[in-house]
Amino acid sequence: MNHFLDIHKTDPADLRAIIDTAKAIKDSRNGRPKAMADDETPLAGRMVALIFEKPSTRTRVSFDVGVRQMGGQTMVLSGNDMQLGHGETIADTARVLSRFVDMIMIRTFDEAVLTEMAEFATVPVINGLTDRTHPCQIMADILTFEEHRGPIKGKKVVWCGDGNNVCSSFLHAAGRFGFDLTFTGPVQLDPEMEFVGHARNEGATITIERDPFKAVEGADLVVADTWVSMHDAQSAKERRHNMLRPYQVNEKLMEAAGKDALFMHCLPAHRGEEVTSEVMDGPQSVIWDEAENRLHAQKAIMRWCLGG
Repeated sequence: MNHFLDIHKTDPADLRAIIDTAKAIKDSRNGRPKAMADDETPLAGRMVALIFEKPSTRTRVSFDVGVRQMGGQTMVLSGNDMQLGHGETIADTARVLSRFVDMIMIRTFDEAVLTEMAEFATVPVINGLTDRTHPCQIMADILTFEEHRGPIKGKKVVWCGDGNNVCSSFLHAAGRFGFDLTFTGPVQLDPEMEFVGHARNEGATITIERDPFKAVEGADLVVADTWVSMHDAQSAKERRHNMLRPYQVNEKLMEAAGKDALFMHCLPAHRGEEVTSEVMDGPQSVIWDEAENRLHAQKAIMRWCLGG
């Protein structure tokens, strides 16, 4: 049994095996929407609990479809359904759920909820997102990059905007997969220095460059994310927009990056804010492959969690 809690907590060899498995899974399906052959259904007879304290589209659909394609069944639970941590402790919830299901995926706010769930569960726990990290997304992103450009090792990734939870997992991946990352954004929204230091300690070159046009020079991949959270107050949204407007990914910025640079966004995107429609729908964008690859990457993660 393996938990998949964060990229920097997972052995590099295991991460590489997950990416390779995800690619093999995708290739074997050849675009088919139906389940694979019986020997490709490792979740047959298994139940997976999908817990959502935060709303979700891609995470919910991709995990639900992935479990079903591998022969399993899902039980989708919201924070309101469970009142997670309000009354019964997280530890007791983990113990109880472990008696009923074979795996738990949780999308939550506080990282401590995830870690306590994993500490007391006797089945694998997967991080579907916390306020600090989003490792499943970055596994899909690496799969997508390597489909289009080959091994990501030694490449330059540029993160534009807010050093948020997705950026944090990109920093973890830089150390584990051996690529370099440049952050460009306002100083108020710098990524966590703990994660910057971790990536540097693993040999990755991590650069902070305030000028977005300098930052994207020689980039192999440019990444953006939403500027605001659905939970932010209106006043906070306005402040963030003012700070982040110079870091919009538009045609001029992608031109500075070069014609071979790819563009990614984990979605949902606010067109005309962090990225323009011209970039999203342009020839350098691989966002739809990226979205699909959540399915394949997470299927590989679930197989790994069960020892496959």
